[in-house]
Amino acid sequence: RARTQGRTHGHTAGDERTIDAMSTDASEVTAAMAAATVNDDGADANPVHEPSGLTLNVRHELALSIAEECIQADELRRLLEKKPMPVCYDGFEPSGRMHIAQGVMKALNVNKLTKIGCHFKFWVADWFALMNNKMGGDLKKIQKVGQYMVEVWKAIGMDLENVEFVWSSEEINKKAHEYWPLVLDIARKNKLSRILRCSQIMGRSESDELAASQIFYPCMQCADIFFLGADICQLGMDQRKVNMLAREYCDDIKRKNKPIILSHHMLMGLKQGQEKMSKSDPDSAIFMEDSEQEVNTKIKKAYCPEKEIAGNPCMEYIKYIIMPWHGNFVLKRKEENGGDKTYENYEELEADYVSGDVHPGDLKPSLAAMLNVILQPVRDHFKNNAEAKALLAQIKSFKVTK
Repeated sequence: RARTQGRTHGHTAGDERTIDAMSTDASEVTAAMAAATVNDDGADANPVHEPSGLTLNVRHELALSIAEECIQADELRRLLEKKPMPVCYDGFEPSGRMHIAQGVMKALNVNKLTKIGCHFKFWVADWFALMNNKMGGDLKKIQKVGQYMVEVWKAIGMDLENVEFVWSSEEINKKAHEYWPLVLDIARKNKLSRILRCSQIMGRSESDELAASQIFYPCMQCADIFFLGADICQLGMDQRKVNMLAREYCDDIKRKNKPIILSHHMLMGLKQGQEKMSKSDPDSAIFMEDSEQEVNTKIKKAYCPEKEIAGNPCMEYIKYIIMPWHGNFVLKRKEENGGDKTYENYEELEADYVSGDVHPGDLKPSLAAMLNVILQPVRDHFKNNAEAKALLAQIKSFKVTK
C-alpha cells in the first residue's frame, strides 16, 4: 500500500477534456453487442448489463485492460455475470504529495470500473501510514494529506458517483468487534516468514529492520479486503503478495469466493535506473500540482536514451499516461526534422523512436506540453479554491518521511 499507481493498456480512452475512461469506443461496443451469443440451453452467454448498457464481453475486456496481471480472469467474468454491482477496493497511505500515476492513472482505472457497474471503495489508510511512520508518525498530518488526495481526484475528473472513501481509523473503531478477530485469525493461520514476505507492500524489504507495527501491517491489510466486502483488489503489482495472502486465507477457511486481483503496472521514476517513483525524491516524478515550468524542467532532465525503449521513463509516460488520456501523441518538431506528426497508437511511435526517426530532443517537449494540458485543471483548482489552496500549502510544508 506504500504507493498506488494505475495502468491502462490494450484499448485507450480518447478525450483530452474528460476521462470518460471508456477505452472501447462506440463502434467497438456496437460490434460487441452484435456478437452477443446464446447458449444451447437458450441462456444469453453475453448478456447486457442493464445499469451500464454494456455486454458482459465488453465489461470483462474493460476490466482486464487496466491490469498487468489478473488472478483469475475466469473468476472475474463469473463475478461480472452474477453480481450486478461488484465491490472494488484500493487502499492508500496518505504519505505526501500525489504523483501523476496515483492521480491520472488511478482516475482512469476507477472510471473504467465504475463505468462497467462496479462500486469502488478507497480505503484511506491513515492508521497504516502511522504504523509505517509516514509524515513522521503524525496522524493529524496524515489525515490532512488524505483530504488533499481526495481534492486532487475531484479536480482531475474522477467520477465519484460510485466511489466511496472509507477512513481506516474511523471504520476500524466503529466496527472493532468485526475487524480485530479477523486480523487475529489471519495472523494465527500464517507463519512469520510468510508475513515478512509481504514487506514490499509498505515499500520495505524483508531485510529491513522493521518495527513491530510493520510486521502486523500485512495481517491488517489482508483483513481489510474481507472487512470491506471487496470482490476485486485493484492495487499495484507491488501489493500482489498481500492480495495473494488473502486468496490463501480463503483456502484456509474453506471460502469458495476468493477476491479477484487486478494488479496495475508500476510506473518507473524519471531518473536512470529508478524502477518506481518516490514521493521523497521530487525529481523522480511529476506531481499533480507541479507548475508548467516544473513539468518542463523535470521532463527535460529525465532519462531518455536515444533509440532505446527499455528503462526509458519518457516512453513509459507516453504509453501509460498520454495515450490513454488523449488518445494520441502529438509530436511537435521543426520542418527540417520531419515536421509535426500525430501518433494514434503507441506501437507506431515506438517503432519510429527505435529507428531514430523520433529524437529525444523533439519527444521531450512534446511530452511535457501534453502533460501540462492534463494537469491544468488540478492547478486551477488549487489556485482558485481557497480551501484547497490552504490545504496544499500545508501539505507542502510537511516533511515527507520514508
